[in-house]
Amino acid sequence: MRSCKLPSGVAMPVLGLGTWRMGESARRRADELDALKYGLELGYPMIDTAEMYGEGNAEEIVGQAIAGRRTRPYLVSKVYPHNATRTGTIAACERSLKRMGIERIDLYLLHWRGGARLGETFEAFHRLREAGKIADFGVSNFDRDDMEDAARLDRGLTGSNQVLYCLSRRGPEFDLLPWMRERSIPLMAYSPLDQGGLLRKAALKKIAGEVGCTPAQLALAWLMAQPGVVTIPKSASRERVKENFGALDVELSPEIVAALDRAFPPPDGKQALEML
Repeated sequence: MRSCKLPSGVAMPVLGLGTWRMGESARRRADELDALKYGLELGYPMIDTAEMYGEGNAEEIVGQAIAGRRTRPYLVSKVYPHNATRTGTIAACERSLKRMGIERIDLYLLHWRGGARLGETFEAFHRLREAGKIADFGVSNFDRDDMEDAARLDRGLTGSNQVLYCLSRRGPEFDLLPWMRERSIPLMAYSPLDQGGLLRKAALKKIAGEVGCTPAQLALAWLMAQPGVVTIPKSASRERVKENFGALDVELSPEIVAALDRAFPPPDGKQALEML
């Protein structure tokens, strides 16, 4: 599995399983658990989750999926902004650890900015890291100015920034992604298929046909081909989990990349960071 390094020197896989919207329905829980277990069997090395997803239920499903495994995947979780005070962050992390049945989260993120003072959140992150409760910390939904604020508080250890980024939403490329690359901070691209909207694009279907892969695989391969970018597609379907994993085998020629740029042009100016 390809990986990229965090500022701490730790390697993070370029592909993982997302869990957004998991844990919201008891009727879907069995399928969601099965999809995660199947993904781990295929070789997905990372799972991304958050205390917000299903109000903790997604983390519980993750805990069930990894229980009893000889080796566990790289785990990412996030703290709610309203819990992200100096003491609230630590308490939230303890709850996440308990729900997943683990002793340490590999990467712990502030889900978005708001509520608590950023300085308090980062103080808590440092304390959690020193206590061995988390290996690395980072942020989510931070634009460049937010990242600059974080850089004044993180002692050079902000591990990643998870943002909405895909072929049809390329705004981060203008100034956020270059800023992060200069500092070797990986960008985690969530909603890499634009909640399925990308798969209905005729241009993507046409180019995927030329490559010999599915539209989903092409969209994911495009993200993973970029330096310092990882992605976390979510699916509760075995078929889609397997399809997405196949993106690792897709190689993009310069001609294909150029065709994608024509179909989905990069930004020519600053765009406000989008959130879902």
